[in-house]
Amino acid sequence: MHLKLRIWRSLRTFVSLNRDLYSYKIKIMLSKILSITGRPGLYKLISTSKNLNIVESLADGKRLPVYAQDKVVALSDVSIYTNDGDTPLREVLKKINEKEGGGKIAIGAKSSGKELLAYLEEVLPDYSRESVYASDVKKMIAWYNILVEHGIDLEEEKEENPDKKEDNTEKSDGN
Repeated sequence: MHLKLRIWRSLRTFVSLNRDLYSYKIKIMLSKILSITGRPGLYKLISTSKNLNIVESLADGKRLPVYAQDKVVALSDVSIYTNDGDTPLREVLKKINEKEGGGKIAIGAKSSGKELLAYLEEVLPDYSRESVYASDVKKMIAWYNILVEHGIDLEEEKEENPDKKEDNTEKSDGN
């Protein structure tokens, strides 16, 4: 009887750990998704060290090193030029997600520049017509489709310890 109980507890623990790992995969934030100049697609940051990062391709799951001299940009750092300044890519992707109902964008990669810019105007009417090109919109649409396909979360990133930040501001106010 005790052996059956012990096996059941072990199995229950194993199942709960697997469930946590699955939910972690879905909650990858945009700061962990990278675009690497000269390489197609998007990459998930796996680990970092002093001279290189290990990334995993979202397209095929292959891991590869990215060295310090490679130009790497996190999607959380990308923004779209507007007439009033910049709009973070996250906000534009959220608007696209609302417009498409959580699905992929129907506009294909072979669409004309006018079609791509018309689509961006539907989503972000005040984009800068002088600074945003059709190739930028094409890349943004491709990124959105990849993110939707892999279930990447487009929500804002949460601070790990918001209480610590509040404590520091309270101490500085008192001085």
